[in-house]
Amino acid sequence: MTSVAPVVVVDLGFGDAGKGTVVDWLCARGPEPVHAVVRFNGGAQAAHNVVAPDGRHHTFAQFGSGTFTPGVRTHLSRFMLVDPLALAAEAAHLRALGVGDALDRLTADRDALLTTPYHRAANRARERARGADRHGSCGMGIGETAAYALAHDDAPRVGDCLSPARLRRRLTAVRDRYLEEFPAGTAGEAVPPVEDCVAAFTAFAERVRVVSGEHLHRLLRTGQVVFEGAQGVLLDEWHGFHPYTTWSTTTFANAETLLREAGDAGGPAVRLGVLRAYATRHGPGPFVTEDPALTADLPDPHNGTGPWQGSFRVGHLDAVALRYALEAAGGADALAVTHLDVARARDDLKVCVAYDGMERLPVHEGRDLEGRAALARRLLTARPVYAPLGADPVPVIEDLLGVPVALRSYGPTAADKRATARAARCERTRPSPARCANGD
Repeated sequence: MTSVAPVVVVDLGFGDAGKGTVVDWLCARGPEPVHAVVRFNGGAQAAHNVVAPDGRHHTFAQFGSGTFTPGVRTHLSRFMLVDPLALAAEAAHLRALGVGDALDRLTADRDALLTTPYHRAANRARERARGADRHGSCGMGIGETAAYALAHDDAPRVGDCLSPARLRRRLTAVRDRYLEEFPAGTAGEAVPPVEDCVAAFTAFAERVRVVSGEHLHRLLRTGQVVFEGAQGVLLDEWHGFHPYTTWSTTTFANAETLLREAGDAGGPAVRLGVLRAYATRHGPGPFVTEDPALTADLPDPHNGTGPWQGSFRVGHLDAVALRYALEAAGGADALAVTHLDVARARDDLKVCVAYDGMERLPVHEGRDLEGRAALARRLLTARPVYAPLGADPVPVIEDLLGVPVALRSYGPTAADKRATARAARCERTRPSPARCANGD
């Protein structure tokens, strides 16, 4: 079969813009039949809500958000942080919804890091100790998994689940490290014995196909592949507003690294950026356009106050932050705009065009956390300058961001989506041209 250009889906905000529903549409009704969804960052803390036309709802964390479509596979790349226990729970929920073969359609790269109950316990203990200065962690152990791997060459990986003796040694080292830093009485929750984790993780390896990096190369040559990102560019570990960020690269970078390694099978990837018609943020951190009235008026049925992240916050569309996200991510070919039904039903939504006269945020190359922290402090006191958004935000968004909208979403299901004719004529915002996603 001749492969077609892969599509990389990335959230341009703080997350929760609707990546899951966009990926679901691409798999269920997109212009090309999708063979597989590749996850390329984050882990079990992802929360991509998908509602099927028959009303079934699932919050996708590690499985690709195209899993409701029969035959669509999920591949967990080496950039994923894999939590076998959370994966089993997610598979059980999918099974209860009638998707009994989700694990049969899953592959995991042997080099992907493992998130364990010890990482999760340490994550929660550390966040709890911050008190009022919490960062807004999801409490799933993602940051601890990444930090441990940076400091220890023997961090447990998916491939270790095929070798019980090696897995036992590496899990013991993780447990001992965290029990030393957070004694049981301090961690706030008990952690399971190593042997219990060994049994569960080896069972995972017996049930799920563990593969090498070459497997993705074959997927890309078999059919259409969608790369599904997690979180959002404004939470990126190096481009987000430190310290209110995630331990993950949330731009297009990881996906494009994987594609280069595969010889760019299918041609240049199509970069699809996702945003809501208004802005949201889950947890603490800068949010210039936050509007308490909108938070009260626009509750999200699938996002609420969480014990670790904190409250779900709502505000007006922020063109300054979105321009920054696009620049930090290296540009996009096209946009998918979700929650347009909300904009159509209201006349009070606005768009921020500047902060106190500042129309552009500086993008620093490299790993400049202090620069990102200084920007975060500045944004905590920034004041928005607004313009009307209108009942149809799409022309306003295209004009302010300079990127065509390829997909409009007026509701949670694939049936509520509409590809635009203009998408077929769009070009990259980067120097080299490429075809756009989802054109009629």
